[in-house]
Amino acid sequence: MTSRPKQAEPRPQTRLYLVTPPVEDTQDFTAALMAALAAGDVAAVLLRLAPSDERTLINRAKALAAVVQDAGAALVLDGHADLVARAGADGAHLSDIGAFTEAIEILKPERIAGCGGLATRHDAMLAAEQGADYVMFGEPGAGGHRPSLAAIEERVAWWAEVFEAPCVAYAGTLAEVAPLAKAGADFIALGDSVWSTAGMAEGAIAQAMRLMRLPETAA
Repeated sequence: MTSRPKQAEPRPQTRLYLVTPPVEDTQDFTAALMAALAAGDVAAVLLRLAPSDERTLINRAKALAAVVQDAGAALVLDGHADLVARAGADGAHLSDIGAFTEAIEILKPERIAGCGGLATRHDAMLAAEQGADYVMFGEPGAGGHRPSLAAIEERVAWWAEVFEAPCVAYAGTLAEVAPLAKAGADFIALGDSVWSTAGMAEGAIAQAMRLMRLPETAA
């Protein structure tokens, strides 16, 4: 991998990466998703699908792919790398280095391959070496546990200083958005903090956009 040049250009403004709740009824979720996409600069949406049969999962993803892509964002499936092409999605996010390694040949070079669940620096570097389009730090594990904000900031700052591959930092609350953007995250992932209150997604997105506008990067 290539180190960032010491006299690098100022990094682009941090963008948003939305993480959906587990989606079962696409009709019920579409309105909230459209409002969120319209409220700010959303680069990608990570679609979490509630368990079902393969055909149903593909149909759900297809229905939301059109909404997301029409808004100029990428639709990334949470897992399900084998369904990406048939669902019309742009790629998949794999939750650990093992799953990423298994899926990389399915996705590359046509589709986005992202990797999270990276417990060590070595795993993050391995994902980048294998061609990850981004690495994610700070997302909740299977039991909902997340590293401390300080630990996530440290990992993001290390990555931003050394590596070219983009970094996504998962913000558990809106209060974490500004410090993670300041640490050097290329993208801020937002999940439950956006969707937890019905009808309030657009307000949360607008607030996140304000928090990401650091003095040194604001236009």
